[in-house]
Amino acid sequence: MTMSTEVRTAPSTSQDVDELIGAPAPAWWRRPSSWIGGALLIGAVAGVGLWWSQREARTQPSYVTASVTRGDLRMQVTANGTLQPTRTINIGSELSGTVSEVFVDINDSVKKGQVLVQLDLAKLKDQIARSRASLAASEAKVAQAVATTKESQGNLGRLEEVYRISGGKVPSQTELDTARATLDRARADENSARAGVNDARAALSTDETNLRKASIRAPSDGVVLTRQVDPGNAVAASLQAVTLFTLAEDLKKLRLLVNVDEADVGSMAVGQNASFTVSAYPNRKYPATVNRVAYGSTTTDNVVTYQAQLDVDNQDLSLRPGMTATATITATERQQVLLVPNTALRFAPGAARANPPAAAASGARSGIVGSLMPRAPGLGGRRAGGGNAPGANAPAPGPRQVWVLRDGQAVAIRVTTGLTDGRVTEVLSDELQPGMQVITDQRSGGTS
Repeated sequence: MTMSTEVRTAPSTSQDVDELIGAPAPAWWRRPSSWIGGALLIGAVAGVGLWWSQREARTQPSYVTASVTRGDLRMQVTANGTLQPTRTINIGSELSGTVSEVFVDINDSVKKGQVLVQLDLAKLKDQIARSRASLAASEAKVAQAVATTKESQGNLGRLEEVYRISGGKVPSQTELDTARATLDRARADENSARAGVNDARAALSTDETNLRKASIRAPSDGVVLTRQVDPGNAVAASLQAVTLFTLAEDLKKLRLLVNVDEADVGSMAVGQNASFTVSAYPNRKYPATVNRVAYGSTTTDNVVTYQAQLDVDNQDLSLRPGMTATATITATERQQVLLVPNTALRFAPGAARANPPAAAASGARSGIVGSLMPRAPGLGGRRAGGGNAPGANAPAPGPRQVWVLRDGQAVAIRVTTGLTDGRVTEVLSDELQPGMQVITDQRSGGTS
């Protein structure tokens, strides 16, 4: 007889026990798996919401702003030129001769009438002696002519007396006519002799003047800039006087001659203030005043310029003629005006430049479905405020608008623009006040 043995194990869980005894299943909230699944679902929803909020935050634009300020604005004109003395005198010689002495050198200060160069006087003195001798001879001829005139006049008087006493019988009419002609010739010779005296005196005066001119003198006070003569040199004065020295009348007052571009000459006027620098003193600015703006133009390589003259004070004599200078001329100046950056005047928000209906529709679409729909172009990437590119033109004067932030939104304000220096512009507005932030640039969210 075969015997079988059945071995039973105890239930492993309470659920198995319930199944064995036929007990009903517990509610879902008592099941751990339900709680775990619910927690996972809530976590997923929270993660999706957080991701969506961050995504929306990144898509919101951010603005770059600048403050509205009040200050002074200057429109300046820059031009290059050279320094020149107010008056330059070229000193030469009207006479030909040999230089015997030179009394001054470069940089010497001279006074009016001071002798600078002495020519050899030997020939000039001889010429004066000759002229004096000619004058003496002419005066002697005058005396001789006067005596001849008196003699002729006496002869004519006697003949006329005899004619009267004889009742016209003697002398003959021919003899009377001859005596009268002789007197006339004597008087003519006397006048000629007197004219010869005047000529000799003029020649003597010329020679004496040449003698004085042989001592070349300074025509005014000044400083010697150049010297082109040495003792022993031969001076040959022909049709043009030889230049021996160049004299600057007063180096304490100079003039700066600058070439102003034709685009800037319209804003130039006499009396405007200016400043300039020279290479010798790059960190020092010298003041100057516009004295003259030429009407005549100069064309160089198809570039038209007009010469302007500026008065310069050089009391310390630090400036020298011929120095190259860069001048900055204040053409127009405004004081305590509202100023905004030029980029703020060129800026326009991305929403304003995009298609408004499309932008509104895009804004209306929210949620995951809306995120999957295509958006209007032009809202992503960096927004350059309409003119950040180098070389953008300055805003023209007239009605314009700027954008300010109010409660995080860009709001337009109408302004009237005025003077500009290329960086900032003068504006007039009843709404805009100093310290307000105007928008100069726009970036989409997440863009640095």
